[in-house]
Amino acid sequence: MQADERARRAAQAMWADDAASEWLGMELVAVSEGRAVLQLTVQAHHCNGHGTCHGGVLFSLADSAFAFACNSRNQATVAQHATISFTAPGRQGDVLQAEAREVSLTGRSGLYDVTVRRADGTVLAEFRGMSRAVPGHLFEEEEA
Repeated sequence: MQADERARRAAQAMWADDAASEWLGMELVAVSEGRAVLQLTVQAHHCNGHGTCHGGVLFSLADSAFAFACNSRNQATVAQHATISFTAPGRQGDVLQAEAREVSLTGRSGLYDVTVRRADGTVLAEFRGMSRAVPGHLFEEEEA
């Protein structure tokens, strides 16, 4: 199976059971080996008392993109550590995209960077996640 097909099938399997990302209003835009893009339109219920997108929502969007990127090889993978830096606020109506990209994959450990941007290109947050592969797969794959 080609890498992009594997990533697509892994993403389909994950999305089918990802009630949290769907509940928050995220959409899976693109996925390939070690990469993923998710999108979210900021709604009133995503905003905090300052009238800006809650940091936890931005973290969740970045974390979901990270999850799809690090599971793109059909190897069950979880987060072991993540940090985020907020650089600009999001507001109701903003269309946000989180783009995750693999920086390093060595053995069972991976390092991923995720940038969250508004549609105008403004960077709202930079996220860095470390992953750890665990036993299991997202879908049954025939051996070649």
